Amino acid sequence: MMKFLSRIVFWITGWSLNTNWPEGVKKAVLIAIPHTSNWDLLYARAAFFLMDIPVKFTIKKEVMVGPLGWFIKALGGIAIDRKRIPGGRKQTYTEAMISMLKESEELVIMVTPEGTRSAVKKWKTGFYHIALGADVPIVVGYLDYKKKEAGIGPWIQPNGEMDNQIEELMAFGRTVTPKHPEKGII
Repeated sequence: MMKFLSRIVFWITGWSLNTNWPEGVKKAVLIAIPHTSNWDLLYARAAFFLMDIPVKFTIKKEVMVGPLGWFIKALGGIAIDRKRIPGGRKQTYTEAMISMLKESEELVIMVTPEGTRSAVKKWKTGFYHIALGADVPIVVGYLDYKKKEAGIGPWIQPNGEMDNQIEELMAFGRTVTPKHPEKGII
């Protein structure tokens, strides 16, 4: 059903796909760029349904109740449970996502590295720490509003050289046109 609705959205709006998922990758952190509009979720979610990429995104477990919870789950939402870990403290979101990836056979978690829909000079680094901690690649999913194209861009295997590797991914991000260019990567 979601794939059918996604086809309708892409057909009506004139969007196309550039599918280039890394061969053999079943677990990854997928960074969705750019993130300058609420429309980004609609197009990104539709694109991943059409590409048959089982993308999930995380949300607080408290939100995943009743009809809203069912809808969020249908879109790919998975609840984050920040359970207590040895020492009595609650685990961080990063720790929870690392655990989820390590415990799964197949899981692609979508993260927006900007952390906001406003212009940023630097990305948040949680996605990098998650991928490094879970030993999974970081794959770029992008939306180019000028071309009306959704697709998969470059991917990297984190090696600890965080600043250089994030800059490499940001350089690609500067080549795609956000819905609101003034809010794109600076």
